[in-house]
Amino acid sequence: MKKCFVISSIFVSLIVAGCVQSSSEEIHFNELYVATNGDNENSGTIEEPLLTLEEASERAIKGTKVFIREGTYYEPLIVQHSGSQSEPIVFQAYQNEPVHISGGELQDNEEDIELINIVDKSYVTIKGLEVSDLKTDRDEKTVMGILVTGDSQHIQLLKNHIHHIETHADEGNAHGIAVYGDEPISNIVIQENTLEDLKLGWSEALVLNGDVSDFLITENVIQHNNNIGIDLIGYEGTAHDASSDFTRNGVISNNTVRHNSSYGNPSYGNNYSAGGIYVDGGSDLLIEGNTVYQNDIGIEATSEHGGKNASGIEIIRNTVYENYYTGISIGGYDDQRGGTSDSLIAENILYKNDTKDMDGGQLLFQYNAVDNVIKNNIMTTSDSGIFVNNEYEESIDNTLTQNVYHKETNKKPIWIWQGEQVSSLEAFQDLTGSDEQSIYDDPDFVDADHYQFELKDESPANSFHSRR
Repeated sequence: MKKCFVISSIFVSLIVAGCVQSSSEEIHFNELYVATNGDNENSGTIEEPLLTLEEASERAIKGTKVFIREGTYYEPLIVQHSGSQSEPIVFQAYQNEPVHISGGELQDNEEDIELINIVDKSYVTIKGLEVSDLKTDRDEKTVMGILVTGDSQHIQLLKNHIHHIETHADEGNAHGIAVYGDEPISNIVIQENTLEDLKLGWSEALVLNGDVSDFLITENVIQHNNNIGIDLIGYEGTAHDASSDFTRNGVISNNTVRHNSSYGNPSYGNNYSAGGIYVDGGSDLLIEGNTVYQNDIGIEATSEHGGKNASGIEIIRNTVYENYYTGISIGGYDDQRGGTSDSLIAENILYKNDTKDMDGGQLLFQYNAVDNVIKNNIMTTSDSGIFVNNEYEESIDNTLTQNVYHKETNKKPIWIWQGEQVSSLEAFQDLTGSDEQSIYDDPDFVDADHYQFELKDESPANSFHSRR
């Protein structure tokens, strides 16, 4: 049984080192200024600013920092040039002034459109901008807050606020941030952004799709959207090189992902199908330290494409609670899909998921979940009482060990394995031939009612986990 659980802190360090400009390397910038009362005939100094983002982008060669003064700019920012490692290009709000890039005056024609466009560019940073008010009623059109595509490397998207990017078409698509790897894209940092109030149709708030590798998605807030929060996608035919058509070698850490649901989305009707964090065919990904709650599904790792798997996924140390269908799900949603293999689910707190009584429980196995390890998790059930639900004979050779199942006097516990239901941990251990080192006891949270999930020093879960 092949295992690839080597990502963790070493991988995080490598990703950060590869993506983020070293603070010890001194960079000298040329400065340009843009203001709503500027003039494109000006020199671009703070005293004589330019008027348009278009003019600033045209003048922003490598080594330029473009400071955008407060106000609303009713035009897209199309990045025209690349920087270099020693001379990057930066577009940012001046001294945290409120800068708004708005699509409110753009015509809803047939072409896809994005408010910030980075195509075939490298060493570019976008920082501290508000991006919003881009809408369409067209089925065949995709609207996006920020798009990165083509041969783009070393891109940083930092501290931006993206909201009200909307499709109102039944078959429409919209994204807050989209990284589309038709060509190889690598060394991407998406950090401390807020993506909210997005109407996404069939699409996702933050998506990496195709040939995208070596990235960091961290400390973002993704909330109140009507489909998937974060999506890492493969095998959709996005990349020109089919052998590299999957998102890989990335870290998704310390994000807050909440209140993302497809219920009422015209593309989905009354279905609860939106994952807070969703791996659809990605590989060698670390999903660590995220807080994921009140979505349809907390965290899901699988592949929607038959014969392809999500593999080498580490889902560790996340707090996942009160999601409507299930906490963590692996495996395809039907027998024609791919699945999940050689992955690790460890040290997560899964607390009272399955709030809509949809029988997803805390941990859901679907089709083709094979050779995965589930260990050192703490699970507390919702009113359904279901800890683990595996209805499918196709999900085999999975190892469960050293988990803590929360014992509560007011609930009958339920474990389901390959369609058979039992109500004691001993029966579940016999049924699975696994999980023999797990316990059924009270983990003794400090204050679970207020979602403070630290364990008391004398907690059975603390002493149990210390033995790993």
